[in-house]
Amino acid sequence: MTRICVAGGTGQVGREVVRLAADGGYEVAVLSRNTPTAGSTSGGQGGAEYFRGDVTTGEGLAKALAGADVVIDCTEGQSGKARKAFADGGARLLAAAQDAGVSKAVMLSIINCDRSGFGYYQSKAAKEQVYERSGLETVAVRATQFHSLLAKLFAAGARLRVIPVVKDARFQPISPAEAAAALLETALEAPSGARHSVRTIGGPEIAGMEELAQAWQRSSGSRGRPVKLPLPGAMGKFLRTGLNLAPEERYGTETFERWLAKNADSL
Repeated sequence: MTRICVAGGTGQVGREVVRLAADGGYEVAVLSRNTPTAGSTSGGQGGAEYFRGDVTTGEGLAKALAGADVVIDCTEGQSGKARKAFADGGARLLAAAQDAGVSKAVMLSIINCDRSGFGYYQSKAAKEQVYERSGLETVAVRATQFHSLLAKLFAAGARLRVIPVVKDARFQPISPAEAAAALLETALEAPSGARHSVRTIGGPEIAGMEELAQAWQRSSGSRGRPVKLPLPGAMGKFLRTGLNLAPEERYGTETFERWLAKNADSL
């Protein structure tokens, strides 16, 4: 039976990968700095084995990777020290995977991250380079922005009665669960013969940010007012030029409105 190690398996996408893999009957090892405790509301997925570890230090990696055939890397480093150590953490995970006899590694990345000057995206691109240099077969799965990111942005602004809409920005958001499905699908594919490859996935539809904000407002009941705002800098340029879109790589069926309806209680 295939054994899958999911690094960062308690995060937003990682836990969906764990759920899908366990439901599919695979052996699942979950690597996380904070493992679920018995009886907690964030309890672990049945059928998965949890290991405490840290890719920034190497602690616990060997134990979590023992016997694994493939590793799916859903770890994140969004700010500060975590972002600076992000690529090094990937290198440490890959080295431990190679020592453990793992044959393939798949990482979660961001669409066109190598074409952005935004710091978080640059850290993803740097980690992709680490994967490309690895001795394993590796794949970087680049996803468009998650539905949850847009909902978070709208909710943050709505606290001030303003729903931010970036001028000239369109999005092709994807469900975290469907991004997880693509990661698992990629991990289970037969060897391609390529040392490293990149796969891009985008959500099922493209819409203007104002349209998405209105959908969020209807679902959440917010009384905030949509306000168009310019977004300067690297991220503004990235969005205005459509580098966050992948019209030829639509994946899944869960639109932003469907995701909102499913998550209405938590908006």
